Amino acid sequence: MATRNIWYRSDCVMRNRIWLTCLCIVCSIVGAEAQKDKQWSGNPIFEGWYADPEAVVFGNRCWVFPTFSAPYDQQLHFDAFSSSDLVHWKKHPDVLTSDSVTWARRAMWAPAILRKGNLYYLFFSANDVHEGEVGGIGVAVSKRPQGPYKDALGQPLISHVVNGAQPIDQYVFCDDDGKYYMYYGGWGHCNVVRLTDDLLGVAAFDDGEIYKEVTPEHYVEGPFMMKRNGKYYFMWSEGGWGQPNYCVSYAISDNPLGPFKRIGKILESDPSVATSAGHHSVVKGKGADEWYIIYHRRPLGETDANFRVTCIDRLEFDENGYIRPVKITHEGVRRTKLKESSNQ
Repeated sequence: MATRNIWYRSDCVMRNRIWLTCLCIVCSIVGAEAQKDKQWSGNPIFEGWYADPEAVVFGNRCWVFPTFSAPYDQQLHFDAFSSSDLVHWKKHPDVLTSDSVTWARRAMWAPAILRKGNLYYLFFSANDVHEGEVGGIGVAVSKRPQGPYKDALGQPLISHVVNGAQPIDQYVFCDDDGKYYMYYGGWGHCNVVRLTDDLLGVAAFDDGEIYKEVTPEHYVEGPFMMKRNGKYYFMWSEGGWGQPNYCVSYAISDNPLGPFKRIGKILESDPSVATSAGHHSVVKGKGADEWYIIYHRRPLGETDANFRVTCIDRLEFDENGYIRPVKITHEGVRRTKLKESSNQ
């Protein structure tokens, strides 16, 4: 009888295991199908603590290069994410690490990505540099958007403080005439420089100047430039990146060099959704005037300054060309097709 009871219990255990295995398989299939049919991105758009997202469309895929959000001494690599519909995202780990940048000892952040010819150029900030220290804005190059990227210069492209602007938070903008401008700066000051044709140096403007200060009112960091209907939309972050008052404001100009007169805020905290929304980028959708803003924010109730996640929402304009205040959401954006624009 004892032997029979042992056999019976063993048989029950085996049947339970088989049942649980089948249930896991069914749940996995159902989950995969639900993910395949997912129509909204949700926010955040991918898992993990990531900030300062730089987004761009290459071909028909959107690529996001964010900062790995951690204490400075742990920010020693970049991951990238790509999507063909803004809903399903693929992670590309370690596209650039400090192993490939001999002068970067800490705090690699705020990447900026673009393609020229057959090469991809990844600009980044490193070392939280102060005057007299090694660090600043670097540039790495790869033949593929997913890397791996290698340091192109062996030293920073810009390492010294000019016009009071710490050399960080660079954004590279290509105008319709093929000229490349790099906007950068922390500590409440923003400069713009012209890049050389190989994107590995800075060139003088027509008046002989190399660094032009273009700081708008309330500017703190995180500059971004886009062009729409012949107008230059310059955007930046205000407030403290670890504080609830972090936000994005903008200006409009007829010239890539400004002047940039502040118009107002377009992205900020919503006490019912999230806080500290800022340091963004913008990509164009397939429609004639379809735009998306990609930014970071902090979930409600979280106090760790590094708890930042990457989100996406619609960016819209009114009939006069002004940017409507962005409504930050939990839902994110609808699944959509993408098409590379001429100025990305």
